[in-house]
Amino acid sequence: MPQPSQAPRPLLDVTRIYYEAAAAELPRGRQVLERWPDATRVEVASHWNVPELHGDEANVERWVRIKREALVLGVKKSLAARPNGRSADFIAPSTANGCAMACAYCYVPRRKGYSNPVTVFANIEQITGYLERHVRRQGVKAEPNQCDPVSWVYDIGENSDCSVDAEISDNVDDLVALFRGLPTAKASFATKHVNRRLLELDPRGRTRVRFSLMPERVAKVLDVRTSPVRERLAALDDFVAAGYEVHLNLSPVVVHEGWLAMWAELLDSLGAATSEATKRQLQAEVIFLTHNERLHEVNLGWHPKAEDLLWRPAMQEAKRSEGGGTNVRYRAGDKGRYVRELLDLIAERAPYLHVRYAF
Repeated sequence: MPQPSQAPRPLLDVTRIYYEAAAAELPRGRQVLERWPDATRVEVASHWNVPELHGDEANVERWVRIKREALVLGVKKSLAARPNGRSADFIAPSTANGCAMACAYCYVPRRKGYSNPVTVFANIEQITGYLERHVRRQGVKAEPNQCDPVSWVYDIGENSDCSVDAEISDNVDDLVALFRGLPTAKASFATKHVNRRLLELDPRGRTRVRFSLMPERVAKVLDVRTSPVRERLAALDDFVAAGYEVHLNLSPVVVHEGWLAMWAELLDSLGAATSEATKRQLQAEVIFLTHNERLHEVNLGWHPKAEDLLWRPAMQEAKRSEGGGTNVRYRAGDKGRYVRELLDLIAERAPYLHVRYAF
């Protein structure tokens, strides 16, 4: 007799909230605490210093459990919009950091434990007030650039996935509402999680969602705890219809045996999944894999199958990171050829797709 299939475990099932006292006193902090009233509450002096979140980094059960069950609530102390110039004109001050997903290639610094669960910043009014003043100081954008021809673009999700953040609090709602009223600027964030509640926020073209895509068979190994690629493809038209500007992050591009054939299949699926209206406004960023030696070592303890794709010493060369760690990327001469091959494939299979930049 066949056994009934088990329902997938939720992305978030918060049982323990670490909080700064000042964050718990703010309205947004109270909202988060009330969302999970049965969670154990642990007061901490700093959202960065939570000893219980550090430990056996190679224990996969603990790694994923922390992401699902732990949440941190803090106050964002430093507010600054950093110039960027690649995907966005500016990187906005974070309203969250960390992630409930566990992509095998993500090496964002994990000062609060390598599993890096979500921290929500409760002082959202300070952050949105700072952003509004910063946008108004820029005035009208004088010249077009690769970020946008008309608007100043602010990345609001550099350190987190805003689609996941919107499952936790109303911070993302407030950011979408802010940029809806700023005619010279747009918000932008990349995501691997389909949160259909975002369709209700009425962005009026002032928020750009960059859905990350890679071939399905590779994503099943590397994009741990994310929305399936087919679900992301199915969401593109709906987000355009809801008033978002929708772009793509084709990243990370992982080179392996048969990689171009897999990308051809994905591009064909993209064409079949999208309307003409979506295609007319669709643009993409193409980013090839950069991996990290320390993350490689950690992954060997919990997800070695991923390293069969990510760690290819014969194809890669070392590069010292700004933080002093050792990163690896595809060898320079070979990488240039890989980039050209993929761009040629995009021109052939998805000629409507404008690539904003590729590296």
